[in-house]
Amino acid sequence: MNSIDDFITGIPKAELHLHIEGTLEPELMVAIGRRNGVALPFPDAEAARKAYRFSDLQSFLDIYYRATAVLITEEDFYELTMAYLKKAASEQVRHAEIFFDPQSHTARGVAFETVVRGIERALVEGQRSFDITTRLIMCILRHLSEEEGLAMLEHALRWKRWIAGIGLDSSERGNPPGKFKRLFERAQAEGFLTVAHAGEEGGANSIREALDLLHVSRIDHGVHCMEDEALVEDLVQRQVPLTVCPLSNVRLRVFSSMREHNLKAMLQRGLCVTINSDDPAYFGGYINENYLEAAHALQLERKDIVRLAQNSFAASSLSAIHKELYLKEIERYVAEQGS
Repeated sequence: MNSIDDFITGIPKAELHLHIEGTLEPELMVAIGRRNGVALPFPDAEAARKAYRFSDLQSFLDIYYRATAVLITEEDFYELTMAYLKKAASEQVRHAEIFFDPQSHTARGVAFETVVRGIERALVEGQRSFDITTRLIMCILRHLSEEEGLAMLEHALRWKRWIAGIGLDSSERGNPPGKFKRLFERAQAEGFLTVAHAGEEGGANSIREALDLLHVSRIDHGVHCMEDEALVEDLVQRQVPLTVCPLSNVRLRVFSSMREHNLKAMLQRGLCVTINSDDPAYFGGYINENYLEAAHALQLERKDIVRLAQNSFAASSLSAIHKELYLKEIERYVAEQGS
């Protein structure tokens, strides 16, 4: 029988909470910035990595948006996305549902088409080269107005063949889900999958509002749901997926340490919890590191890892047939590893 580390490293997984801009490693940021003649926020990759220290979500976003400014050409977005897909495939990610933030680029004069074409070209090549399936989810920046978000939704409608879903991210404080009620109604009428960040900075009420007013299919983060027993019961009954990002939660001080994280308690309560990496270039690890650090700190057992991996496919937007195929692959893997 292999160790829990080997078991985690090899088990097939899906990743459902991943911001492609958040995979911009310092080395790639510096290389692209120099290629594009962009004044870098840091003198070199080492300085950038040292600067990745955050006290809360806003302090992270301040650095995140500065680093993102190096992305200008279609090739930049292609290169960024290919780097993530290669890494994800090496960590046994079979399917990824990838967020992108077009408003952070169009505000700098980068065309929406440039962003989408670069990402999509990589997604197509990634499936061919790495056998990893993907869905692209366009996130709306909640610190901006709903009107600005609705204008971005019009862009998404023109690229609907490539964009599968609409999400909501950025600063949760002061920007409740209900601010975007009309936008999400429109997105759902157009057939988009809808998801929303809630219950990271905000409390359980933010999660409830995302469910009751936006009617989203999935909650990104959601860790503060445990503050409200009635909400937990509802989430368990409906098996609403919660895309938890352990390393991110610790780095952004949602929890003081991984030992304090409530992931295991959420699993034990019967919630449909998944593990994801959020913005791995900034938070110290990709999906396997998130599994590994959570497993060690919370004393997760093999059955917990299997449950998390199964949840990741069950919570995805894949067809029932494809979900079943991946779940069968997990069964084979577990059988091969022995008890």
